[in-house]
Amino acid sequence: MPKKEIIPRVDMPRQDPKVRRHNFDEVALGYTEEMALREASRCLQCKKPKCVEGCPVGIDIPQFIYHLREGNLEEAARVLKDKNNLPAICGRVCPQETQCEQTCVLAKKYQPVAIGRLERYVADWEIKRGFHIPEIPPDTGKRIAVVGAGPAGLTCAADLAKLGHKVTIFESLHAPGGVLMYGIPQFRLPKEIVNVEVEYVKALGVELELNCVVGKTLTLDEIFKEGFHAIFLGTGAGLPRFMHIPGENYNGVFSANEFLTRVNLMKAYRFPEYDTPVMIGKRVAVVGAGNVAMDASRCALRLGAEKVTIVYRRSRKEMPARAEEIENAEAEGVEFMLLTNPVEIYGDEKGWVRGMKCIKMRLGEPDESGRRRPIPIPGSEFDIEVDMVIMALGTSPNPLVFTDAQDLKRTRRGTVVADQATGKTTKPRVWAGGDIVTGAATVISAMGAGKRAAADIHQYLMSGETGWPEIGG
Repeated sequence: MPKKEIIPRVDMPRQDPKVRRHNFDEVALGYTEEMALREASRCLQCKKPKCVEGCPVGIDIPQFIYHLREGNLEEAARVLKDKNNLPAICGRVCPQETQCEQTCVLAKKYQPVAIGRLERYVADWEIKRGFHIPEIPPDTGKRIAVVGAGPAGLTCAADLAKLGHKVTIFESLHAPGGVLMYGIPQFRLPKEIVNVEVEYVKALGVELELNCVVGKTLTLDEIFKEGFHAIFLGTGAGLPRFMHIPGENYNGVFSANEFLTRVNLMKAYRFPEYDTPVMIGKRVAVVGAGNVAMDASRCALRLGAEKVTIVYRRSRKEMPARAEEIENAEAEGVEFMLLTNPVEIYGDEKGWVRGMKCIKMRLGEPDESGRRRPIPIPGSEFDIEVDMVIMALGTSPNPLVFTDAQDLKRTRRGTVVADQATGKTTKPRVWAGGDIVTGAATVISAMGAGKRAAADIHQYLMSGETGWPEIGG
């Protein structure tokens, strides 16, 4: 019997690098119908699909691909939305290559099915056609407050609304979306997509209260006094980290958080239509090599920097960014200075950045992260000429939410102590999930935490439980 031929994986069309480095339009252009059907035909429709196990929100992946392949896009969208409230977002920014696609059976010998690209295709089709809003059960009489309108909060709120609860999201910024809106650039995740996905959540009955900083505008206990029965914390991790090296306070040193927030929320990418330009140096160094570092470096190029360099203390193999984002940055002209670490930033007499001293590194034995530990090489210091430095070194939760909440336990890293399976915290009737618990992680892992917490909140409120377990950490 002849061996079944495996169709090659269908590449995603992208803007030409020479063109896209000068605009903020979406880089990945999406599949055509023909491309989507061809890629969907590669799915083996496994009886015991491993890909579902790799999905943090548990999408029935073979089913949605089956309906897509059969031309029933309405049913494909229904299967997606059954588990994922934000599929157009996930199809663009989630690291499928290390999750569902990594566990795809085809990946053992061939390239896996492009699950994320197919998810985006179906989700975009539904956006153009108009959302189907599921039938909402009768009002349960329970009110839940969700703090933060990022991926964890939006997911938790949507799931709870689908169960008949009244949900209000309290968001500190003037626009919902959290990191989806202020952190990820337009060329990777268009704001229009985020807005449409948020409108779907609102259509489920979820209310949004913007410009409300929990911990300052009102505390957790004050939320309970307003009649809410439970609270979910999904405030993310928006507090930037720095290296604490000499010169970090010079003008021209930014955290990636501040830089990307200015570019995104103030629409600096649409200057001069929006008169909110961001200062950009001619020679920019971005310290770090995660997705945020790639985003910051690519934004700096688009906003007019002549040279942008990623400075990273490990080798390319250890870079935490998605391979796709590293390739995109490189194709657009971002340079990489690897096995290098800054030790001092130089400034001029007016207090502006003029250069940076670095030291060469070598890799030792693996550390607690599982990656080889970078070790400085004595006597290898050298200077580079820069006039702007962006620190993309990770983040931790903003401590404001802990105001007057002494019974809400946190770790040494500033993250909330919460049960991994349920999201329960040490404060009764308060759940948490996403980056506020794990530290900076992925959009889809935050969504998974939001789903787990929503299921536990529903079970707790509807069971009439009054006790609260001890939560360690």
